[in-house]
Amino acid sequence: MPADRRAAVLRLALFGGAVVALFVVATATGRLPSAHRIRDWGHGLGALGPVVFVPLSVALGCLLTPGPVLAGAAGLLFGTALGTPIALLAAVLNATAELVIARNLAGRQVGTLLPPRVRRIDDFIERRGFFAVLYIRLAPGIPYRLVNYGAGLTSLRARDMAAGTAVGALPRTFAYVALGGSLSDLGSPEAKVAVGLLVVVGIVGAILARRQIRAERGGGRPSVP
Repeated sequence: MPADRRAAVLRLALFGGAVVALFVVATATGRLPSAHRIRDWGHGLGALGPVVFVPLSVALGCLLTPGPVLAGAAGLLFGTALGTPIALLAAVLNATAELVIARNLAGRQVGTLLPPRVRRIDDFIERRGFFAVLYIRLAPGIPYRLVNYGAGLTSLRARDMAAGTAVGALPRTFAYVALGGSLSDLGSPEAKVAVGLLVVVGIVGAILARRQIRAERGGGRPSVP
């Protein structure tokens, strides 16, 4: 194996080791708190709640914590109305941070270790910028964390990543926040609306993704500007 590829593997191994170590420490220090305890903790922070949550969410996101979990936590802590903008801000900062981390720390050779599917998505992002990020946030089944890191190895501007994420991630963020806020009553109207919204966004995103794939394969005019 070439030296540059070995270095890339080592970088990823160290990153993965750090994630595993944090998980072990978190699980060894005690049992997970209940939904009521988490909500009470958030209320106890008062106005400092969002100030604490946003950077913590960004840090956990960079360690590959799933976005729906973080958005749901915002809903659980702050409710839907306040939790949605908080979770969206965290998602935007998280995506931008992952791009910057990959661009400045990971090294371009890490890109050779990404799955072919992710590399193709990042090629599309590099060509289409803001609109590609927007479409990808709407499309279902995308490994967003890997795509964010992979985008750091392209020429995508950080502002396009931030703007595309802010617009494209809003519907799903709202839905996940609403589900988190309704965790104690998943049969509530709010939870049902959230599930319905996720289904609609998934269908719309799949249609847009299919149109774009056809345009790319056919060599015709792409469906994004």
